[in-house]
Amino acid sequence: MLAEFRNESYTDFSKPEFAQAQKEALQKVKSQFDKTYPLYIDGKDVTTGAVYKSYNPSRQEEVVGTFYKAGKKEVDLAMDAALRAFEKWKKVAPKERAIVLLKAAQILRKRKYEINAWMIYETGKSWAEAEADTSEAVDFLDFYAREMIRWSELKGATPFPNEYPEQVYIPLGVGAAIPPWNFPMAILTGMTTAAIVAGNTVLLKPASDSPAIGYRLVEIMREAGLPDGVLNYIPGSGAEIGDYIVEHPKTRFISFTGSKEVGLRINELASRLSPGQIWVKRVIAEMGGKDTIIVDSEANLEDAAANIVASAFGFQGQKCSACSRAILVEDIHDQVLEMVVERTKKLSVGDVENLAMYMGPVINKASEEKILSYIDYGKKNHKLVAGGNKVSDKGYFIAPTVFAGVNPGSRLDQEEIFGPVLAVLKVKNFTEALQIANSTEYGLTGAVYTRNRYKIETAKQDFHVGNLYINRKCTGAMVGAHPFGGFNMSGTDSKAGGRDYLGLFMQAKSISEKLL
Repeated sequence: MLAEFRNESYTDFSKPEFAQAQKEALQKVKSQFDKTYPLYIDGKDVTTGAVYKSYNPSRQEEVVGTFYKAGKKEVDLAMDAALRAFEKWKKVAPKERAIVLLKAAQILRKRKYEINAWMIYETGKSWAEAEADTSEAVDFLDFYAREMIRWSELKGATPFPNEYPEQVYIPLGVGAAIPPWNFPMAILTGMTTAAIVAGNTVLLKPASDSPAIGYRLVEIMREAGLPDGVLNYIPGSGAEIGDYIVEHPKTRFISFTGSKEVGLRINELASRLSPGQIWVKRVIAEMGGKDTIIVDSEANLEDAAANIVASAFGFQGQKCSACSRAILVEDIHDQVLEMVVERTKKLSVGDVENLAMYMGPVINKASEEKILSYIDYGKKNHKLVAGGNKVSDKGYFIAPTVFAGVNPGSRLDQEEIFGPVLAVLKVKNFTEALQIANSTEYGLTGAVYTRNRYKIETAKQDFHVGNLYINRKCTGAMVGAHPFGGFNMSGTDSKAGGRDYLGLFMQAKSISEKLL
């Protein structure tokens, strides 16, 4: 019998022995740079005629790894392998599938420093952010393993005279997992292994900016005993194979996390019937947000300011849950803004191989250019009170940036920037704050700082986000405690790390036998 689920504890890098272990892992990983990695299909390494490189965004010329690119031929090979494997894997008992995930969680714990190091180098995560990412991946493995056992024991039918009715949950088939680069281990692991433990087989197309981390998951699942063909690793261009995977007649579901634009395209393509397709494809999508922290006049202002900064600039603001807007009631606006600016200016920015750096680079040149264009817009239309500049040309470093005097309807108020840019808005009262918070097309996360119980209750009912936090930051959802996923253009309302999530990868079958 399994022990009750508990979230993985974080490593305390202030302790010299843990810091030294992470430094050693960084050096070990660095010694493996510029290796060439194959595709992994049906338990075999596969090479192709094309490759691409993954770079360290802190040192933009430094190659982390070289990866063979899948084309349509390799997608077909992976699909055929996954279809064959599905016929066997779907018949494996849920408990046995869960054991594979539990073994994978143990392996990941043992490799935690190493996995952290890959994220520090390949995606520019600070030590603390990488540690949280790896720990969340462990949580997903442990949680979904237990959840699969629970789902297998659910009794969904009502007794009926002279019959024995039952409802069972069966897997869907072959699915595509298309994870993002910003939580390159956690979300990758969660979406992939949720599908697998439910009895499905998977074509994994890792994010182009983090394929080395995706390859680590393949290694871990192989070591945990996952049978050949259940997980197939096919890195490649979204333009070349992304649409092809989604439109493939044998693709049963698509699990995606990324931008609104790509998510809507996947949803549109998946809705079209391909020749030979015999099902309605299921899309599980998380597509971003324009997240807000509201600070009321009846609040702990120091705590609010600290957590606005933490939510806005953790991992350079490259979280779909990041605080992109701070809406401050006018009575306390100037005081909170001053504290936010003071804290922001103290943040360290640099190469995150160094533990002392709070912020690292944004992910790539295209992202840097996009963020800087928003900063230029802000300088022309609002009041720059912190940051607003590149920090170094060695990597994609942008100073944490704060704009005050942002008006409702501004691009900084409405559009997802996905970078270290915070828009501060002044409002007359709590009611107006809620109205503006709800004024975007998104509905992912939000937080409210107030001690007033009536206002808290109003926010719970009227703040239309999938994840609402009261008197705490709007980032840092914990598996099990804070099932994660949003409303409106933030996605399909799925709740990763929640008790209903595995149901998205299964379908209910009703069976009833007449009693003689």
